[in-house]
Amino acid sequence: MEAFTSLASGLAVAIQPMNMLFALIGVLLGTAVGVLPGIGPALTVALLLPITFKLDPAGSIIMFAGIYYGGMYGGSTTAILINTPGESASMATALEGNLMAKSGRGGPALATSAIGSFVAGTIATLGLTLLSPYLVDIAVSFGPEDYFALMVVAFVTVSATFGDSPVRGLTSLFIGLTLGLVGIDILSGQSRLSFGIPELYDNIEVTTLAVGLFAVGEALYVASRRHVHEEKLEAVRGSLWMTKDDWKRSWKPWLRGTAFGFPIGALPAGGAEIPTFLSYSTEKRLTKHPEEFGRGAIEGVAGPEAANNAAAAGTLVPLLTLGLPTSATAAMLLAGFQQYGLNPGPLLFAERPDLVWGLIASLFIANGMLLVLNLPLVGLWVRLLAIPQPWLYAGILVFATMGTIAANPSPVELVMLGVFGVLGFLMRRFDFPIAPVVVGLILGPIAESQLRRALSISLGDPMVLLQSPISATLLVIALFALVAPFVLKGMGRFKAVED
Repeated sequence: MEAFTSLASGLAVAIQPMNMLFALIGVLLGTAVGVLPGIGPALTVALLLPITFKLDPAGSIIMFAGIYYGGMYGGSTTAILINTPGESASMATALEGNLMAKSGRGGPALATSAIGSFVAGTIATLGLTLLSPYLVDIAVSFGPEDYFALMVVAFVTVSATFGDSPVRGLTSLFIGLTLGLVGIDILSGQSRLSFGIPELYDNIEVTTLAVGLFAVGEALYVASRRHVHEEKLEAVRGSLWMTKDDWKRSWKPWLRGTAFGFPIGALPAGGAEIPTFLSYSTEKRLTKHPEEFGRGAIEGVAGPEAANNAAAAGTLVPLLTLGLPTSATAAMLLAGFQQYGLNPGPLLFAERPDLVWGLIASLFIANGMLLVLNLPLVGLWVRLLAIPQPWLYAGILVFATMGTIAANPSPVELVMLGVFGVLGFLMRRFDFPIAPVVVGLILGPIAESQLRRALSISLGDPMVLLQSPISATLLVIALFALVAPFVLKGMGRFKAVED
């Protein structure tokens, strides 16, 4: 009951005219970048970080969350109409959605996607409302050693699950952790890895790193590739609305998709890709129309899209209650909090309940906005695909440079932006995941601080990490998460050799 009281007070914040405007801008931007393949909400939030640092924190973070939700909605449009998912989480939607569009049922595919996203997003946000206070109560009892162990779990799971190779993920993480060491050491007052450059004494700005890796790196990568073939855009023929049979076949997949997406999205190693494919395989197994799978089955769109949006709300659970980002966009949201001097976690619920509950309440409003905007404006979203890529990415480069200069008017900052841009390009070129670098830079200093606190309290005894049941359990989970991908890969190779 206390959660609903807090939600009501948050609703009073969310319905303020300026916050409503921020939510609307967020969902519009999010849908637009979700439609455009290769852009995505993480890049968009990274671009906006430098130009929003002087705005109201509540409004900016509400806008960032709207971009996240909108990106999940928008990714399904290109998945259905041109078989090119705007977001990796929309890959499962493309399997049946594009076949429906080719057979003249693109309208119902877009409708079940939008309505399923609304249903799943609303239920999952309600889950976030109810679950958050309990996790906060648990997190309050954490000591410094428990927090350090929790950070280790975050490091390992993010590194092991982003990208195809755990080794590449860990390499990306260590780049981020190394960058996190740059600056003045708080305890000793000594400068570390600053090479006598005064601008580096205040640590590396998360915004500069994020804009360089996501925006500049992506622009350089796109410029380096040649188009092998042009994607054919399927026109939306017939009615946009669903028939009675479509509704009957969609409502159960929506609920099942939500049941997959929210809990898996809330896990440190969850993400949205796993629940979407789980949902697709489940619907394929349970359907009463198996002959339609592979030709355009509406269940194969309804379930994965619901799972996708439920997972987006799920990722906000560990982010808001524990300060752990479990996706690239969640890492950028964490950077958004930190640029205002706010650290997500149990203390944020106590210090800034208006901001946290205002954000959660705004997610309900954003969901409603997205449902109203997506179907009637589908023609507008599709027209965005006509923007020539050179114009689009040239604009991104100009925006990234101007935003960075506005936030930090320094030649050193501009040079770092270029260096991080080249690093982002090389990491994409050689298939290294980007998100662990940002996570390492943000969480690395926090993990170091908690470890040093734990060792100071225990007079330098490292066994303190194993004496607490919570930290010992978390470290065992981290070890399992680190070893498991290598074991599974080895078993796969052994089986292949045996065959």
